[in-house]
Parts: sequence; C-alpha cells; structure tokens
Amino acid sequence: MGICALTPMTATSTASKRTVVLGSSSRYRRELLERLRIPFVVVAPEVDETPQTGESPRALAMRLALAKARAVSALHPEAVVIGSDQVADLSGQPLGKPGGHERAVQQLRQMRGQTVVFQTALAVVCQSTGFEALELAEVRVVFRDLSDQEIEAYLQAEKPYDCAGSAKSEGLGIALLESIDNDDPTALVGLPLIRTARLLRQAGVPLL
Repeated sequence: MGICALTPMTATSTASKRTVVLGSSSRYRRELLERLRIPFVVVAPEVDETPQTGESPRALAMRLALAKARAVSALHPEAVVIGSDQVADLSGQPLGKPGGHERAVQQLRQMRGQTVVFQTALAVVCQSTGFEALELAEVRVVFRDLSDQEIEAYLQAEKPYDCAGSAKSEGLGIALLESIDNDDPTALVGLPLIRTARLLRQAGVPLL
C-alpha cells in the first residue's frame, strides 16, 4: 500500500553518498536491514508510542512509523531514514509489546485459536529532498488453539517480551501457528524488506 511519495531524488551519484539511517532501537529490524548489504547507522527515535483514543491498530502502526522516520530525519536531514512500527491487530484491538511475562501470557491466551493481523508499517523519509513515502504490510496469522502449558513452555524458552503479540515467528514461535498469509516474508519479523528495498530505490539509494 503506497500512501505518499514526494519529490524522489533523481541523482544517483548524490544519493549513493547519502547516509542511510535506521530509525529504530529494534535489534530484529537491524538484523533484517543487514540483509540488504548496504551501510547504515542506527538512531533510536524519541517518539511517544501511546495509542490515540479510538485509533485502529492499522492507523497506529502507520502513524508511529512515519513519526519515527520524521523524528530521526529532523536530526539527520541529509540522510535517508527508515522508520517502522508493528502492531498486532486482534479484531480491532491493538496488541503491542508485552514487556513482561504476565502480559505475554494474557496476549497469547487472547490469540489462541484466533486470526491476528500483524500491521507492519514502513516509512522512508529524506528531509533535504522532500522525499516521504509510507507503506503498510499486513500479515494474517492463524494461531493454534494453544494450551496454557504450551504458552508457558514457549515463554520460558524464548521470552519474546519485546515482540508485538508475544510471538517470534523466526524462532520457536512458529510452533504456535497454524498458518501465515502475506506478500513480504520479513514483514512479520518487523521490517518488510521487499517494500524497504523498493522505497530505498525510489529515494535514490542503489542496492545492487
């Protein structure tokens, strides 16, 4: 889903010299971006992630991804900045990072036997050129009808307390699932690389 794109850079020779910044404190996004084999630096954005009243999980993810990219771009206006955010959507209810064991148990109990849409938003911004683009990758995940024993065993083994929805699909969390439906394989991990590569190219950053 393309939301906006303003004045993409046209001079590849100039764009290739621009710093790429990942505006995220997530080690998972850092590890994913490393797959593209481009130099980048990491800057943690200072953004209030509190949901607004009545805000849908989709709108929340998109707002925060763009806010993160804009916040870091304001500090590094010449750089091409990547911002991303993920919110688990359970029938319109946002499920964020649990932050601890008790909340993780609660989340997984809520999701067992249910279809959860992981809304992963991606923003790429370059303030100096006026480039700004925002996309959304939706991943539909069907959870198994998990027992309390399975939930506890999983959490003790992986401790996914920094993951939206308390499940790490790239690890043991795959055993919690019945199916995954999406068009960008890394979106569920936290950074949709197909979309990231496309927006970086549009911003003038050569990948190959």
